[in-house]
Amino acid sequence: MGYTLIICEKPTAAKAIAEALGEKVEKKQNEGEKAFWYEFTKDGKKYVAAPAVGHLFTLKSEKKGWDYPIFDVEWVPSFKANKMSAFSKPYYMNLEKLVTGADNFIVATDYDEEGEVIGYNVLKFICGIKDTEKILRMKFSTMTKEELTESFEKPLKVSKNLVEAGLTRHYLDWYWGINLTRALTLSIKKVGQRFRILSTGRVQGPVLHMLAKHEKKIKAFKPEPFWVIQGEVKIGKNSFPIIYEKDKIWNKKEADEILKKASIKEAIVKNITKKLFVQKPPVPYNTTSLLADIYRYFGYSPQQGLNIAESLYQAGMISYPRTSSEKLPKDIDYKKILKNLAKQKNYTKDIEPLLNKELKPMEGKKTDPAHPAVYPTGIYKNIGDKQKKVYDLIVRRFLATFGESSKRESQKIFLDINGNIFFLTGKRTVEAGWTQLYGKYAQRDEVILPEIKIGDRLSISKIEQIEKETQPPARFSQGSVLKEMEAKNLGTKATRPQILQILYNRGYIVGNSIEVTELGMNLSDILEKNVPDVISEKLTRYFEERTDAIEAGKEKKDDVLEEAKKRITKICNEFKKKENKIGEELTKSVIASQDKQSILGKCNECGGILKVHKNWKTGKRFVGCSGYKKGCRVGFPLPSQGIIMSTDKICEQCKTPIIQVRNPGTRPFRMCLDPNCPTKKDWLDKEKLKAAQIASRQAKSYICDICNKSFGSKRSLSLHKKVHEKK
Repeated sequence: MGYTLIICEKPTAAKAIAEALGEKVEKKQNEGEKAFWYEFTKDGKKYVAAPAVGHLFTLKSEKKGWDYPIFDVEWVPSFKANKMSAFSKPYYMNLEKLVTGADNFIVATDYDEEGEVIGYNVLKFICGIKDTEKILRMKFSTMTKEELTESFEKPLKVSKNLVEAGLTRHYLDWYWGINLTRALTLSIKKVGQRFRILSTGRVQGPVLHMLAKHEKKIKAFKPEPFWVIQGEVKIGKNSFPIIYEKDKIWNKKEADEILKKASIKEAIVKNITKKLFVQKPPVPYNTTSLLADIYRYFGYSPQQGLNIAESLYQAGMISYPRTSSEKLPKDIDYKKILKNLAKQKNYTKDIEPLLNKELKPMEGKKTDPAHPAVYPTGIYKNIGDKQKKVYDLIVRRFLATFGESSKRESQKIFLDINGNIFFLTGKRTVEAGWTQLYGKYAQRDEVILPEIKIGDRLSISKIEQIEKETQPPARFSQGSVLKEMEAKNLGTKATRPQILQILYNRGYIVGNSIEVTELGMNLSDILEKNVPDVISEKLTRYFEERTDAIEAGKEKKDDVLEEAKKRITKICNEFKKKENKIGEELTKSVIASQDKQSILGKCNECGGILKVHKNWKTGKRFVGCSGYKKGCRVGFPLPSQGIIMSTDKICEQCKTPIIQVRNPGTRPFRMCLDPNCPTKKDWLDKEKLKAAQIASRQAKSYICDICNKSFGSKRSLSLHKKVHEKK
């Protein structure tokens, strides 16, 4: 009799599911192989929980070459299509072997489009199951024992609509991405004879255009001067800021007259107004608001933030982080979660009062049929520093949703200074409410004024005139751009961080306050002028909505894909008609962008230009001086990976230019060019420590006392000894 094979999305999920369901769990692994699985029994039946590592299959063209448009595509194992996916091969092979002993299957991947596609492809291409709709699937939003057990005991069927929607989105992204990237790249190669890959896609194009339009507003902005009259009054031992009733004075002469009249020593209190306002608790986090706040408070990129949240979910500490919902599940035991959270000392004091009241969380309007809002489960494990920060933010947000409304009072005091009215304002918290539970994330300005009465005379300690300029529109941050993408329905909750990261990686945008590069601006302009459908938000939304309709059972996959092919064919035909023109414009842009990006600053020795070069033999980057032919030998090494950018700043220690290095999925860092600069002492010490640790590990070996073979870890030795035991 065979076993039931439970198909899991990741190794950590396989372990959690096996331990939640199993009466006796055993981890199995073939000698010399990386992949593993878990065997367990439940109610006298045998089960095997085996992991994938995300997508084991990807789309690939059946035809070679760079012709376009192409729509002939098939699903192939990821490791065969891309060397970067070689890590998935052991897991693919592992599932392929385990299928032979299985007589039943359960899908236990994440319950969303991506998870359903992962499970569906394993069932279809590895398990050989055609009618996947009859296969059971577990649906869960947390990795807790209770929810995993319930999802096992009350399974659903694999959702045909969810599979079809997920497959459609993959095909659409592939159709757009491969064809438009080929069109852009070949247009450059045909005209400029340079093979520079430029990419765009179904969502990339519209998002870049959205950012480029905003960049134009910033660049076109013309600042206007204005003047502010401000000062300070002294009340007792403390000084408080005051400001003229007009926050902007546009005429210098008027500002001078006000300053002259107000330059006296006393202000009279003419009026006092107070206003009480109530602020309701925040709603629970969904993916977009969580990633925006992770960036806001900790500076982690959206992709990095999502990865951290995913690791907390896999550890069983929070619910599924990919969700649009702002509502918490009605059937969970809030009190039980709070009691478990109260065992963590950081939260005990704040949670105790909540346990004595009716628990009704504040909720938002947004929903998600697959998963609730993000919330902590009450389980805690040892985690890293970054995870601790994100976990604390999620816990505090969860607690805050159960708090009372916060009450704040604003106070405005009208001061007469020689016929001119100035304002003295104060703010104070009357009732902290939910802000007490939200802790340091509830940032509040407290300006508590002493008791003041109408008619009081206050001593003026300072009056001054300050010239300012109007400011351009604020740049998008990595957090605010996610919210804008969500508002415009560009991308999905799961793909938005990845799309943003691609724009960074391609060099189209830079900086934490997002700035569109010259290359990004030119690409957006060229596409808008020649093939506007590529950057059309309306067209992207249209196909997003039709894909959502597939999930709702109101559309068919084949109909949507057929229309997509027609649209893409039309775009490609427009491209081909203007290929030379587009190629010429792009080539100029690429050359200008590369030249500009390669310049890092001036040489201290000869005054020449320091530029990024590449060693044609080794492929390594380095910095060289334009004065090389005149005898200047100044040069510096560069990091082997990441995008290198100038900051227009100079190191105070070594006087070399400071550069910014950006690697995918990580926070950018800054460094000067001189590797021996005193500012790099800590770096050098860390490198020495790391090298010593590696050498120590390599020197340590574990010897088999039976055959004298050596192994690099105790685990490898233990697995090896089992071979002797079988003999």
